Parts: sequence; C-alpha cells; structure tokens
Amino acid sequence: MTSNLLPVAGPLMESSTNAELVQSNRYIRFGSFHVDQQRQQVFRNGSRLKLQGKVYQVLLTLIAKHGQVVTREELKQALWPSDTHVNFDANVNTTVNKLRQILGDSTDRPVYIETIPRKGYSFMPEPEFATEPFVATIYVEPVNVTDMNSAAAETKQPEENSDRWMTLGIIALILAGVLLGAGVATLWISHTASLIRH
Repeated sequence: MTSNLLPVAGPLMESSTNAELVQSNRYIRFGSFHVDQQRQQVFRNGSRLKLQGKVYQVLLTLIAKHGQVVTREELKQALWPSDTHVNFDANVNTTVNKLRQILGDSTDRPVYIETIPRKGYSFMPEPEFATEPFVATIYVEPVNVTDMNSAAAETKQPEENSDRWMTLGIIALILAGVLLGAGVATLWISHTASLIRH
C-alpha cells in the first residue's frame, strides 16, 4: 500500500517546489490544521474555520513559499489585480493579522507566520501535501518551555503576594491588640485610681 503523502520541500529543492505541490495536491496539513483546496476550507482538529477569501489566499501564498520570505509586493499581487485601487499596505497588514488570529498565532512568539521586518512574512511550519484526505488525528501543540516558566512565575507571584498580605495582616492584628490592650490598661488604671480616691 503506497502512502498518499508527498514529501515536503527540503531546503535544497527549488523555490517553486512548494508552489507546485500546492497546485497539484488537494490537501495540505500543518500542525493541527488541514486545508481542503477543492472546497477552500480550513479545519483545526476537525472543526471547520471560517476564512474570508483574501485570508485564505494569503495562507496558500505563504504555504507555497514555506521557509522563504513572501514580500508585501507578492501578497499585494496575489490578493488584488493591478487595476484595483486600495490602501495595499493597510489591507495586507489587516489580512495577515486576521489569518494570525484564526491560527491562534502571535507576533511576539510566532509559530506559524513570522514577520520579517521591512520585507514581508515567512510561513514557519513544514506543510505536508496529499491527494487523499489525511487520517483524522488530534494534534497537540508543542509545549514551549519559556511559556511554562512564565506561567510558573505568574503562579508564584500571587502566592508571594498573598504571603506578604498575610504577614501584614498578622502585624496589624498584633498592633491592634497592643493598642487595645494599652487602651484597656489605661482605662483600668484610671478607673482604679478613681476608686482609690473615693
């Protein structure tokens, strides 16, 4: 039985290889995402995502040049005919940001789309291509050690703050007790002194 998977483009292959794979294969998979090009649908762990036409086009354009820089000019040409009059820079930014939102990606710690300053964007994961649907699997995102450390630090900080507040509360109770005791003692002394005078 032969596999329906085609190899992903390696770094030594020509730049057109991924573009050809995108054009000649119906299915694309990367991470937890599956793309059905015939239906122009994208799924994450089996759930269909809603991608507008331009957002879907950006995704395919980025996948076609996986690991390379896709310039803003290339995205502009892929998204709008030459006779279209729009604010290309703002629209490219908006469209890429929408795609990032849908993929759950961030500009600070990108997993899927990396911004290449003053040049464009690069698609980071290695896509797989197939002529038949991929076997349904649940993909678990890899754990980022940095994220775990920052989450642990965030958990630790409230604990430290609660310890600090507890210590301050105990000190406040002790002071209140001392002041209350001093007040009671003063009253008792003045009351005793008044009794002795009478």
